[in-house]
Amino acid sequence: MPWSLGTVGHFGIAVRDPKKSARWWTKNFGLKRAFAFEDGVAVENDAITIVLHRGTPRPSTIGHMSFHLRSMRALREALADLRKRGVELEDPGDEIGPEVPGSPHFGLWFHDPDGYRWELSVQNALKRRRRP
Repeated sequence: MPWSLGTVGHFGIAVRDPKKSARWWTKNFGLKRAFAFEDGVAVENDAITIVLHRGTPRPSTIGHMSFHLRSMRALREALADLRKRGVELEDPGDEIGPEVPGSPHFGLWFHDPDGYRWELSVQNALKRRRRP
């Protein structure tokens, strides 16, 4: 192909209360409020913008969305921080694991207040660990 997809610039999801959702993302993930518009708010960092618009949440339409972290150490630090903040984690007590059985990618999964499923992951975590 003469072109290819780049990194995700932004995406939007329907939430019950955009201002409340924006506060959740800024409090728990360090995102900053980017801008507001009628019935919505966008939050961002240098890597991503999440547009939160008022509507009926439909978590099952996405499955989940994954954000890559740089190392297993960063993933473990994120887990400890999310626990302290009371973020709803999947697999309590055994949160970090392969994305699927046999995968070299490791992650942890959590849910936002509207029920959307999110992942923090380290690509090729097993391959990195096995290097001398």
